[in-house]
Amino acid sequence: MNLLFLNPAGSSGGAERALLDVMASLAEARPGWRLKLIAAADGALVEEARAMGVGAAVIKFPRAVSQLGDAAAGGPAGDHSNPLAVAGRVAAAAPAIVGYARALRRAIVDCAPDVIHTNGFKMHVLGAWAAPRTTPLVWHLHDYVRARPMMSRLLKAHARRTAAIVANSHSVAGDARRLFGGRATVFAVHNAIDLERFSPAGPALDLDRLAGVPPLGEGGVRVGLIATLARWKGHRTFLRALAALPADSPVRGYVIGGALYETAGSQHALSDLRGYAGALGLNNRIGFTGFVADAPAAIRALDVVVHASTAPEPFGLAIAEAMACGKAVIASAAGGAVELFADGVEALGHPPGDAAELARTIARLAADRDLRARLGAAAAIAARRRFTRERLANELIPIYEGAAGETRARPAI
Repeated sequence: MNLLFLNPAGSSGGAERALLDVMASLAEARPGWRLKLIAAADGALVEEARAMGVGAAVIKFPRAVSQLGDAAAGGPAGDHSNPLAVAGRVAAAAPAIVGYARALRRAIVDCAPDVIHTNGFKMHVLGAWAAPRTTPLVWHLHDYVRARPMMSRLLKAHARRTAAIVANSHSVAGDARRLFGGRATVFAVHNAIDLERFSPAGPALDLDRLAGVPPLGEGGVRVGLIATLARWKGHRTFLRALAALPADSPVRGYVIGGALYETAGSQHALSDLRGYAGALGLNNRIGFTGFVADAPAAIRALDVVVHASTAPEPFGLAIAEAMACGKAVIASAAGGAVELFADGVEALGHPPGDAAELARTIARLAADRDLRARLGAAAAIAARRRFTRERLANELIPIYEGAAGETRARPAI
């Protein structure tokens, strides 16, 4: 099997980490398969793909294409997009889009893949335009399609071009089926994670030094949100929750992550979040580390990991990674996130966007070391059962083989 992956970014966000796990799982399960990657930018994704033996090339997006989208890259965008503005950007970018599609088609023809796996909305559409009609396409959905006004129309128009659609949760799969109807076959396949990297044992970062804040004293509880700065990831909710804690609370919060995507209007600026925290009076009760390459070491440095997405989470890779590291997790209880844990046993859920309830849950965990330990231990066990790369490969291989016509694909679930 000659399998080509197309990705619209070169950085290592959640969708890119999920793609790396796909490639790693297939390389282990099917060492005879030839895996190739074309990314629209250079970066960590390309470097890590090459390190695992995947042939990787970069065909860089023109700036007009990289900034094009429904806003809120990597997640729900409906509340942040202006249809007229989006239409204007599409019209202005049309020549660049056509030129890129031609370059991509030449590269695809040279690769001669049996199946093309597209990762990200832009590549779903560009793949449908650029790939030869005889080459099967598999779209990998990491977001809710119907939340994207422009992309939902484009994808619906091209859905019959796909041999299969893989969604990263049952929640995202349901959303896709409601949009596409009988135009496409949709499979729900949860992401995997690298359980060797994300584990309770290993080094921990000095988050105070990275954030430039004084060392946290004995008895302090480190509570962190690890995410890109996408607007819907709930950074402001997290900061309001920290501000609602009593002044003598032992909690220090950490915002860990940076801006990864180029889509216009998609993210907070770190300076804006710092300003917002200052206006809330958080001062040394909050630290901002910026982007951290060693995510497992950052997670291990925390006592509690908060997932605060204000819109339904398509999957919640940060939740799975924190669980695998044996940490107590507080997660927004909506969308695909609720498929990842047993509430009250392996993590604690809270209503999305509810800063007051999030504050109460943080305070509860900060005051109960034993509860943190019980949740973390149960989470680690669950992660090693649910998020293995072996399971991922076993679910994906029949889909690719079915798309290539080698075997009959399993029925949609």
